[in-house]
Amino acid sequence: MKVNWEGLLPIQGEIVVVEDDPTLRLLMVDIVSEIGATVRQFDSADDALTYLLQAHKKCRMVIADHGVPGQIQGTEFIEMVRGKWPSIEAILTSGYALDLTTIPPATIYLHKPWSLDELVISVAALLQPGHPLRKT
Repeated sequence: MKVNWEGLLPIQGEIVVVEDDPTLRLLMVDIVSEIGATVRQFDSADDALTYLLQAHKKCRMVIADHGVPGQIQGTEFIEMVRGKWPSIEAILTSGYALDLTTIPPATIYLHKPWSLDELVISVAALLQPGHPLRKT
């Protein structure tokens, strides 16, 4: 996969992806890796939170699906991450219609099926604000 965007700076740091669908998780990892970030992937928010408690200093963003297996759902995961590490940016995804008032503040919500463009634009908007993107 080749992502070509004018104005997209290489994304430095780590992005944590939480998605239980293996095909979609692999696609997300490929996209985020292509734009330069290091990716850590998990199929549950429980495992991702455990990882962050040990290695949060590297993480710049979490991308979490709302409906994942385990004790913690995506929305709760983002609230926990933001409560402990306010500088970590967040994108929430879901195939279900969520009540928009339940989405944590300053979180971008992508309803499935989202496009590659929507994901790249969302990551860039949070991690490199002030640098507009154009697809080349």
